[in-house]
Amino acid sequence: MRIVSLLENKDKEKRVAITPEIAKKYILLGINVSLPEQYGNHLGFNDKEYKDVGVDLVKDDKDLFDKADIFAQLDLPSNEKLLNLKENQSIVGVLNPYLNKEVLDNLVKKNINNFSLELLPRITRAQSMDILSSQANLAGYKAVIDSFANFEKAIPMMMTAAGTVPAAKVLVIGAGVAGLQAIATAKRTGAIVYATDVRMASKEQVESLGGKFLMVEGSENLETKGGYAKETSDDFKKKQEELLSETLKKIDIVICTALIPGKKAPIILKSNMIDNMQSGSVIYDLAAVQGGNTAYTEVDKIIEKNGVKILGESNILNKLPISASNLYAKNMFNFVSNLYDKENKKININLEDEIIEKTLIK
Repeated sequence: MRIVSLLENKDKEKRVAITPEIAKKYILLGINVSLPEQYGNHLGFNDKEYKDVGVDLVKDDKDLFDKADIFAQLDLPSNEKLLNLKENQSIVGVLNPYLNKEVLDNLVKKNINNFSLELLPRITRAQSMDILSSQANLAGYKAVIDSFANFEKAIPMMMTAAGTVPAAKVLVIGAGVAGLQAIATAKRTGAIVYATDVRMASKEQVESLGGKFLMVEGSENLETKGGYAKETSDDFKKKQEELLSETLKKIDIVICTALIPGKKAPIILKSNMIDNMQSGSVIYDLAAVQGGNTAYTEVDKIIEKNGVKILGESNILNKLPISASNLYAKNMFNFVSNLYDKENKKININLEDEIIEKTLIK
């Protein structure tokens, strides 16, 4: 049994799926590990570290395809690389089945097993594999840090002999994992933090972190059984717009995290709302890659409208690739361990296991 990982396109993805620490765990479990030379050099994981724990380093990708049982990846490999896959090999990663449906359908026809980790069920047993939570935590933290770096005023209240500097007011839209981390990070720096979400269960979580929960009057709990946000009704959207329009007039920094799995991100901050914000305010849109939560968001650009800066990146985790890789590699190991039949030294696609059944692309 052998797990390999192909090099990602480093212009888009700096994270790696196997760190030296996790490679050692695979080997202790009885799984061989093969990686390309200089696989983790850009993150400070040099070839010697991998060799010292028993990793087989290869020069030619062809050797990886010949030996592999499982490919541990971040993104789906390029079409050119996918042509080299053989029957019964498996890919585990963030395969984006909604965007890559045609490619994945063709792989299924070739009897390639495709496991997409963003489809993990929200059950206790899957928590240690939950890449959405581990990566969103870091994204929420970094969005706040980058917003503060672009905000040209102090964040905490400061009392000086020359007068008082007021605390910055931060609004977090969407109180999922990324949003809750954003609230916690902003609160720790001394900001006054507000948050809003369509899920009523979020109110208690927001308030436990010191945030003030903004609730649409008469709102229902718009939460799926899986714990994700549902699409809202037109009536809810109208009430939410009215609430946000008034709130935004006094807000300095907005962190947008609202996403609906598999769909375009909802536009929550309309152009007229942003036009009414104070000049010098900053909006960080974590939903940028799925279309964005604002009317003006553009991926990998800073857009300025009436003095308001709107930031959105295709992959904010490229700014924290070492921390993100360490967490992702642990999530990956826990998933593969569940898939691995130690006694027979092969993967066991047990469709009675909810984790396997939900993540396998059929």
